[in-house]
Amino acid sequence: MPRPDQSAKRRKRLLPIIAQAFAELGYGRATTAELAQRCKVRENILYRLWPNKKAMFVASIDYVYEQSAATWREILADIDDSADAAGRLLKHEAEHHGESGLHRIILAGLSQTDEPEIRDALRSMYGRFHRFIRAQIVAHRKGEDNGTLPDATASAWAIVGLGNLANISRELGLLTDRGRKRLFSDAGRLLLGGKSS
Repeated sequence: MPRPDQSAKRRKRLLPIIAQAFAELGYGRATTAELAQRCKVRENILYRLWPNKKAMFVASIDYVYEQSAATWREILADIDDSADAAGRLLKHEAEHHGESGLHRIILAGLSQTDEPEIRDALRSMYGRFHRFIRAQIVAHRKGEDNGTLPDATASAWAIVGLGNLANISRELGLLTDRGRKRLFSDAGRLLLGGKSS
C-alpha cells in the first residue's frame, strides 16, 4: 500500500516560516537556500512542495490574508449581533494592525507586479480583504439610512487603503504608534458609518 502524500501537511507547517522570511528579507534577498535553512530542510524538499521561489512567495501572499481572516474569525466567534462585528474588528485593527510584520510581504510584492503570478495573487488577496470588509460594513449599517452614508463598496476600498497607509507609516516612521492607532480608529469609524460613528 502506498504511503499517503504528506505534501499538504508539510506546506502548511513550513509556510509560516517561509512567509516570515519573505517579510524580513523581501522577495529578492530571500534565496531558496535561506528559506530551506530557516525551515531546517534541504532545498530539494522545498522544490518538491513548490515548483519555485515565486510559488513560495505567492503562497506567502495568500498566507497574509489567511492569517488575518483566522484572527478575525476568532474575534467574531462570540458575537451575537453582526452589527457589532465591524466595530469590534476596527477596534482590534486600530490597536494591532501590522504587528506581525507580514504586511512587508505585500510591500515586497508590489515591487514585483511585472510578474503575472505575483500581480494576480495580490489582486486576489486585496479582493478577498475588500469582500470581507464590505460584508462587515453592510451588516454594520443594516437598518440605517444608507442614503446619507458613503457607498459600502467605496468605504471598504478606503479601509483597505487605510490599512496600507498604516503599514507604510509604520515602515517609514511617519506616525507614532498612537498617531497610527488614532488614524485607523477615527478614519475607520467615519468609513464604517452607522451605529458606532
